[in-house]
Amino acid sequence: MSHDTIISGATIIDGTGGEPISADIAIDGERISRIGDLTGVDAGRKIDAEGKIVTPGFVDLHTHLDAQVGWDPEMKSSSYHGVTTALIGNCGVTFAPVSQGNHRLLAELMEAVEDIGANAIMDGLPWNWSSYGEYLDSVQSLKPALNIVGLAGHSAIRFEAMGDKSMDEGVQATPSELEHIKRLVKESVEEGAVGFSTSRFLGHHVPDGRLTPGTWADLNETRAIQQAIIDGGGAGGLFQVAPDMASRREIEFEMFKTGAELGCHVMYSGGAGGNGDGGVGRTAQFLDKMNEGGRRMTSVCHTRPSGAMFGLAQSTPFRNSPWKELMALPTIADRVAALKDPATRERLITRSKETGFRADPALLHPMGMGDVPDYDMGRENSLEQLAARQGKDPVEVYVDRLIESEGRELWNFWAFGGALENQWAYMKMDHCVPMLADAGAHVGIFTDTDSPTFLLAELTRRQGVYTLPEAVHRITLKSADVLGLKERGAVKEGWIADLNIIDYENLETGYPYYVNDFPHNGGRYIVESAGYLGTMVAGNMIVENGKHTGSRPGTVIREFARS
Repeated sequence: MSHDTIISGATIIDGTGGEPISADIAIDGERISRIGDLTGVDAGRKIDAEGKIVTPGFVDLHTHLDAQVGWDPEMKSSSYHGVTTALIGNCGVTFAPVSQGNHRLLAELMEAVEDIGANAIMDGLPWNWSSYGEYLDSVQSLKPALNIVGLAGHSAIRFEAMGDKSMDEGVQATPSELEHIKRLVKESVEEGAVGFSTSRFLGHHVPDGRLTPGTWADLNETRAIQQAIIDGGGAGGLFQVAPDMASRREIEFEMFKTGAELGCHVMYSGGAGGNGDGGVGRTAQFLDKMNEGGRRMTSVCHTRPSGAMFGLAQSTPFRNSPWKELMALPTIADRVAALKDPATRERLITRSKETGFRADPALLHPMGMGDVPDYDMGRENSLEQLAARQGKDPVEVYVDRLIESEGRELWNFWAFGGALENQWAYMKMDHCVPMLADAGAHVGIFTDTDSPTFLLAELTRRQGVYTLPEAVHRITLKSADVLGLKERGAVKEGWIADLNIIDYENLETGYPYYVNDFPHNGGRYIVESAGYLGTMVAGNMIVENGKHTGSRPGTVIREFARS
């Protein structure tokens, strides 16, 4: 018997968390047809994976690729990092359902929250939908490289039901408006949304300064939405939250609890702080309790410190006129040339010493100048530490390193995730998935799309936070189970062949670089990788040795395992 493809000699990390096995894998069509010793068996293509690992494709539970898929159906940089399925529509910011007159408003919401120009969004998407189901049809017509799962968002739905007042603090839906919200949620889930998302985060502003629709919704509204999710698709439908844990922790926990008790799978973004255990113990107890008796709740978190990348591409840690003038120059090369002028350098340094940093120098870490970024896991090279060792002002050190690197070096701002041991304890909780890559979000400010690669290369191989089988399990079968994916997330006979072939010992994330490849010349960071010999979606190789093949077999998944 001949097969379409045979991957031979692989060490299979199957996604279940079990021990690795050595075996060959046969693929026919979109499915894994056989696992075992296939010596002497013919195939249309044979891939030698001796000394390499094979894993299921990674499932990213937090992306904002909703807009980007319109002009970048290869879905970079996620596709460079082993992701085969991406959840879009997080944080309540989505493009459906929508009336014809509200397209621009949703584009501006995405621009305000996620740093993608509204004009790019308007021109980069077909906008040929009204309902959520029609939106999913349109996304499928774009022929994405990766599988896509969609959430219906609070911003779109609340604005449809309530209009402009949906963003006003203290204004709640009237009974008729609430019925409208419930109907739109139920219909969206019936038409293929995996669930619903909302943002309660007090940093998600709309262009006029108010907060996104849904931020101020009361528990009566969120409970009605949670019930509508169940009514539309059955128990296990997703209720995703970007919560406000700073000022409304108890209210947010009550909202989580209500959703889990009704039958939703509640998923929220979280992480550990720096004081004591960073809240890990309390959160673990809460999650354990909320997962009793068939209830389901999951937290997702970042894998490394993040928040901004400062340099000469788009963002600087200063707000003053000399830096604004410098960054107004057309290219990075022009900015470096200006920095090298002694008079310009002195003016920048003098003024910046007066105005100070807008980011604490103790939280700024240089990423080095090599092909692989240095994320300073030893916590020895913050800007404050470097300046102290050199006996210089931090401003001087920052400027001189930009000159030395010809403007290539980036500085990672540890705005969150910097309490490393606490964060590692958080991501080891039973009910945590360390897969919050935020792809498609904040695209010109920073990128975390290399999260799964960092998880495996740094946290697993070098730091030992996880064993390799456990790390793979968290971002494959465990994350697939959160979504209710069918026959995805594990290397099993009969299951869909979404797979990675990885040179694990040489797996590394690349150094982020800035490009202007969005509509209207919009800029963003891309981060590539080394060590992925191949990524397959439904048996088709989409990335091979770090290069896209042109194959775009992704499916918009609309059916889920539900009770």
